[in-house]
Amino acid sequence: MTKGFPSMKRGFLTILFAAVLTAAGIFFPAQAGVFNPDTFTLSNGMRVVVIENHRVPVVTHMVWYGVGSADEGQGESGIAHFLEHLMFKGTKIRAPGEFSKILARNGGQENAFTSSDYTAYFQTVAVDRLELFMEMEADRMTNLVLTEKGVETEKGVVLEERRSRTDNNPGAILGEQVTAALYLNYPYRRPVIGWAHEIKALSLKSVMAFYKKWYAPANAILVVAGDITAAKLKPLAEKYYGAIPAQPPAPRLRPTEPPQSAKRTVTLKDARVRQPSWGRVYLAPSLLSGETQHAYALEVLANILGGGSSSRLFRTLVVEAKLALSAGAYYGADDRGPSRFGIYASPKPGVSMETLEAKVEEELAKLIDGGVTASELARAKKRMQSTAIFARDSLSGGARTLGAALAIGLKVDDVEAWPERIGAVTVEQISAAAKAVLKEGRSVTSYLLTKKTG
Repeated sequence: MTKGFPSMKRGFLTILFAAVLTAAGIFFPAQAGVFNPDTFTLSNGMRVVVIENHRVPVVTHMVWYGVGSADEGQGESGIAHFLEHLMFKGTKIRAPGEFSKILARNGGQENAFTSSDYTAYFQTVAVDRLELFMEMEADRMTNLVLTEKGVETEKGVVLEERRSRTDNNPGAILGEQVTAALYLNYPYRRPVIGWAHEIKALSLKSVMAFYKKWYAPANAILVVAGDITAAKLKPLAEKYYGAIPAQPPAPRLRPTEPPQSAKRTVTLKDARVRQPSWGRVYLAPSLLSGETQHAYALEVLANILGGGSSSRLFRTLVVEAKLALSAGAYYGADDRGPSRFGIYASPKPGVSMETLEAKVEEELAKLIDGGVTASELARAKKRMQSTAIFARDSLSGGARTLGAALAIGLKVDDVEAWPERIGAVTVEQISAAAKAVLKEGRSVTSYLLTKKTG
């Protein structure tokens, strides 16, 4: 169980060049009709999604809240993730830790995670235990009980988490700095786990205010996947979640990212670095922010550039030129705000960073000038659309995909139509997207070096 670990979506707690397409696990796009969910809305505004999968008598029960680190107030970085920790502290009728103990006695598994755009809690249990955990999750949506001592104790846990996973990891440190440099104004510039000095300042009062503001039915999505039907789930959802009083949803007010025109460079030298790395990240539109017409083309472009051992960057830098140990690209369309398009490479021993960077620049120039080929496009589409098969076979894949999509503001149809929209991407659209996004003035170039590198 990784309860309390902030989402990898933006790579704040991993090395800079980790894949940021994941969000609390794997964000698999769906084929049209692959999930075929049933949906309904409770009278208090809580949305419900049911995904049938009758292969085993097990269900995944997830509650998603439309709030993440990008919704935090000034000076309160980390409060969304901190509250996620505190949600296990008990309620008016259950002692701290009792939720997890009951789950363990019933043979279930649980997790919770926080990202820039959402927070989620889930349990995987036998279907005959589902009602019990619906009751318990609904209980802590409104009846959380915290004490000053409990808040201070958990604050120490979070600070230690930050020290071990970020402060002691040069790649993670660089990742935070790069992200802060990329976003001039948008709150994605804050780490999900928060800045240490602001975590220390969080109080019982501020946490409870955040909880009461955001943890409400109209801001929540219930997703249940597995051996269940909508007809069986609906009365349970109405009994436990529908009984929670309605309250108006809190508006998700976020600032606008200003135009960017200056290339930025971030260098970190640390004696702990064993493998130097080079990277560049560009400010990019998402499905919901900026020039959204480029989003699907950018997804395909990232796959062509960095989608495995047959991708352009890997083939050129690793296989042919033998300059790099690894190379790739990433892009996440599933952001509520502006996203980022990234490329990365790690030089082989004896290869200078300057030589590696020059080769990457050469490949980017070829891309801008010549675009991609029809065969490259066809192979990328095939690779990408095949991921839906794995999502269909996964008990939790659909729940994670649909929950994340709805939590950021997408619709079920956006998920179900993904294969067709990827299939419709043209060579011309990829060329236009590359020219619109891959501009040095919208980028941050990073160098992760050892101390002895100079």
